[in-house]
Amino acid sequence: MELVSMRSIPGAGLIPGPDQVVAAASNVAHKMLYGGLADLRPMPRTLIDEGTLREVYHYRPSGTVQETGDPVLLVTPLAAPSICYDLRRGCSLVEHLVTEGRPTYLLEYGEVSFRDRALGMEHWIDEVVPTAIREVSQHAGGRPVHVIGWSLGGIFSLLAIADERSGKLPVGSLTVVGSPIDVSLVPLLAPFRPLLNFVNGKGPITRVYQMLGGAPKPLVKWAFQLSAFQKLVTKPLAVATHIDDREFLAQVEAVDRFTNNMIAYPGRTFGQLYHRFAKGNQLAHGTFELDDRTIDLAAIDVPVLAFGGSTDGIAPVPAVRAVVPLLTGSPEVRFEIVPGGHLGMLTGRAARRTTWLVMDEWITQWSGRDENTSVIGTNRKRRHSSAASRSLTK
Repeated sequence: MELVSMRSIPGAGLIPGPDQVVAAASNVAHKMLYGGLADLRPMPRTLIDEGTLREVYHYRPSGTVQETGDPVLLVTPLAAPSICYDLRRGCSLVEHLVTEGRPTYLLEYGEVSFRDRALGMEHWIDEVVPTAIREVSQHAGGRPVHVIGWSLGGIFSLLAIADERSGKLPVGSLTVVGSPIDVSLVPLLAPFRPLLNFVNGKGPITRVYQMLGGAPKPLVKWAFQLSAFQKLVTKPLAVATHIDDREFLAQVEAVDRFTNNMIAYPGRTFGQLYHRFAKGNQLAHGTFELDDRTIDLAAIDVPVLAFGGSTDGIAPVPAVRAVVPLLTGSPEVRFEIVPGGHLGMLTGRAARRTTWLVMDEWITQWSGRDENTSVIGTNRKRRHSSAASRSLTK
């Protein structure tokens, strides 16, 4: 949520000029007459595959633009609405990709209910993500898929691609956006860590999520808002200060809609995330215990691009950058620091000039490669760019 970009010059804007007054009046009138300023129309899409908590969509080509190149699959994080990728017109990663002519696909999960409480992480890692990748590749004529996962969507993608049970997936590259790997580096959890370490077995948290069948929508929404508490508190002042800024107000509306559409976590999956990530911090060591096997991130043999948000409280830069030294099997690992918080780095107003352009460059770099020249080739020289990770925050 990018809500505190206040006027930075002391004294500036205290007495609004005529243009500001007209713009503010126009914005207020438009909001009263039409209910809002943001263009929240979703990009048109078609369902191409579905299963248990699995829906795969293909976004229709934009106007006269012809689809070319390898397909892109956007992996939605569990409990978040898929509008994270299609927030509003003008700040929609989907819109950007489609208008660039890229074949664009989305994986989402639909509503999670109490009857889904027995589903664990293996459902997404073994079945949902691998099936979606294969379906997209087939729909796109057998081309390799460039996977983009935000937050937990990035973690599920990492694990699915690393998992030997998935077999060789037709993946051209993987991009993870704001996916915390070492949660010990998340300051938001620091006050709760003594409690997490103290509670074992069926503690109060475990009993609550088992009784509820997971983490319900209101709790998920509250947790997301808590991560941006300062911005939430200053939101009324920020809105009042920017009442003449149509783009700013539209972004606030779009973020509010996103937050109001959070989805519940299935009980067993929430339990695994709680015990193995929040408490156990398993992925910090590069491996993850799932059922009767160990998934090792070093098994990932495709190029990986990772983004950290400069003001992300949920997945701070160090927590995301921790993935870089673990990807020893990848032919290239690139890490970028971009402006924004957890959602803003993906689809904030600054993302149009930073995150999306890097994604374009990355996908183009790793597109159109066959088995003999692809990143899968064992003779290709490995190059890690982690030590020279660039910052795009300026």
